Order: sequence, then structure tokens, then C-alpha cells
Amino acid sequence: MTRGMSDKRKLKSKRMILIFLASIVGGGFVWAFITAMLITTYSEQASTRISDAAIILGAAVVGNEPSPVFRERIEHAILLYHQGAVSQLLFTGGAGSVEQRSEAEVGRDYAIAHGVNPADIQLETQSRITEENFKYSIGVGERAGFHTYTIVTDPLHMKRAMMLASGLGMDVVPSPTLTTAYQTWRSKLPFLLRETILYMGYVCKGWIDNPQQP
Repeated sequence: MTRGMSDKRKLKSKRMILIFLASIVGGGFVWAFITAMLITTYSEQASTRISDAAIILGAAVVGNEPSPVFRERIEHAILLYHQGAVSQLLFTGGAGSVEQRSEAEVGRDYAIAHGVNPADIQLETQSRITEENFKYSIGVGERAGFHTYTIVTDPLHMKRAMMLASGLGMDVVPSPTLTTAYQTWRSKLPFLLRETILYMGYVCKGWIDNPQQP
């Protein structure tokens, strides 16, 4: 009798553990789904505010030419410049190796070739990731006298970019590219998955760094 009761307790404990683990996994999937939906919805947000500068997030380059993804970002920033929505462009992005040109330099040259005054361009050439794009741009912007920024990047990248920039105290508004190299769901889905995971990771990091924050 005693042994039978002990086995029942063990079985109940195992069930409780499985239910607990299933709840965590299920909750994680729900959180990821909600985050992905928020990222997708936010990709349509575009501000019309006039800012001191457009901050163009770097992307891959091929030799002296921007990749299709980077070219879309540059062309959108040039459009904002010619429309008078920004008075200057701040290109970000370092080089993959010492033999390569930085993303920012390639972006600058493309913008100049398309009618942007070289005097209206600032560069940040140290960054490797999105967070560094903003971190290293702050000093460049301060020296140039910038106070407000319009972020230019791909639509699905925008929500995380805004979160990172705002977290560093920058006064930013979104202006996602009107067109993107990510045209089909075959290309969009991996990008969205990556952004969802990274966004959730930064949220978790914020909770760990500031456990008293809601």
C-alpha cells in the first residue's frame, strides 16, 4: 500500500514537471508568434518628421558596390535627402577585412554619384552589428551637431533598430525602405525569424540587466 502511494506520487510529480515544461515551451512559442506579428505590423510605420540626419544602417558590399539590400537603403535615404526630409546622411558600417572598403564608404560614394553633396555626408566605419551602428554613430552625430535622426533600414529590421536606438537615448523615427530585396516569403521568412529571435534576446537581456523594470 505504501509503495503504491509512493509510485502514484512519483507519477504525479513527473506529470507536473512535464506540464510545467510544456507550459514554458508553449509560452515561448506564443511569445515568438506575437513578437513576429508586432515586427511585421511595425514594418509599415513611416514617420514624416523632418530630422537632422538620416542614419542608414549598413549592409553587405561587393567590392566597391553595395549589395541589393544596402542599395535599397541608400536609395531611400537619397530620396529623403532630395525631398528635404533630412539635411544630412550618416552612413554606418565597417569593413569585413582590412582589404575591403567599409560599408559606410561604399554608401557615401553611391550617394555622391546620385546627387548628394559630399559636405552633407557623415561616416561611422567601426560597427559590425546593428547595436554598434547606433553606438558608434552617437559621437559622429554629436560632433556634427545632430539631435534628431530618421532611421533607414529594411521594414522587418525596423522595430529592433528603433528599440536599440531608443535604448541608447537617441531621438529617432522610422522610415523603412519603400522597396526591399526581400520580395518573397522564401526570403522574408528567414529574415523575420532572425529578427524575432534577436528582438526577444534583447528583451531578455533588458530584463536581466534591469530586473526591476516592468
